[in-house]
Amino acid sequence: MSATATSRGLTASLVRGAVTSPFKRAGRPGAALPADRLVIRDVRIAPGPLASYSRICGFSESGPLPLTYPHVLGFPLAMRLMTGRSFPLPVVGLVHTWIEITRHRAPHLTESLELTVYADELVPHRRGTEVMMVTEARSGGELVWESRSGYLSRHSTRGASPAAEAGPPALPVAELPAVAEWRLPGDLGRRYGAASGDRNPIHLYPLTARLFGFPRAIAHGMWTVARCLAESAEPGRISYVRADFRAPVLIPATVTYAVDGAGTAFQLRSGGRVHLNGSAARDGAQPRP
Repeated sequence: MSATATSRGLTASLVRGAVTSPFKRAGRPGAALPADRLVIRDVRIAPGPLASYSRICGFSESGPLPLTYPHVLGFPLAMRLMTGRSFPLPVVGLVHTWIEITRHRAPHLTESLELTVYADELVPHRRGTEVMMVTEARSGGELVWESRSGYLSRHSTRGASPAAEAGPPALPVAELPAVAEWRLPGDLGRRYGAASGDRNPIHLYPLTARLFGFPRAIAHGMWTVARCLAESAEPGRISYVRADFRAPVLIPATVTYAVDGAGTAFQLRSGGRVHLNGSAARDGAQPRP
């Protein structure tokens, strides 16, 4: 699978999502998730696209595979599933609320991967309905990497009794010591979109973002996670991350990167507002609860 094919696949999914979303109603009683498991075999990690991704996120181009990169490889499959007719939520307006990534073994840059994506949970949320999407990467039948992501479809919940939200509970929020300030340029969304293939209009230009209710373009949530991991000590040893996306980062912006003394809890914030709240663990360590 090439970077060009990935980009074309995502573009086709975004168009399909724009067409099908008006015919879907979130919160419909009895809605069910599709049982489909989408699979792509013999996925090769191309050096050029990986180098572009590493540069925009701040990883070393000569280092190990970034923990977040398999998510980029699997995202076209997730979009194909979420824009399909049998998926119950409209993809337009769907908000990425959290992600949890576990690396069981560091994939070699030269090995072939098999990627599987499926929808695992559909649950009421205090602000609508949340779905959990799962991405798995295997090599020779061995599960080497997996992620779980929450996506929220916002709608009225009056008269409803929301159950527990999908996935693990949200991380506790406590202000962490500031470590660095980053100036994020207005074209960050376009640059990350070129590297990842994710050219969702909300990330590209103020005009296209305003069509979806944002005053300016917003940074990709997955870029914020990757950038924080790249800034940590020995990012190649991180084998687990949980991140909650609490508020969009309107770009251009100046944000503060904060981390605790152990280097396991991290945040991205600005003006007293927490945009990203995360927790990471290194090889052999237990994730922070």
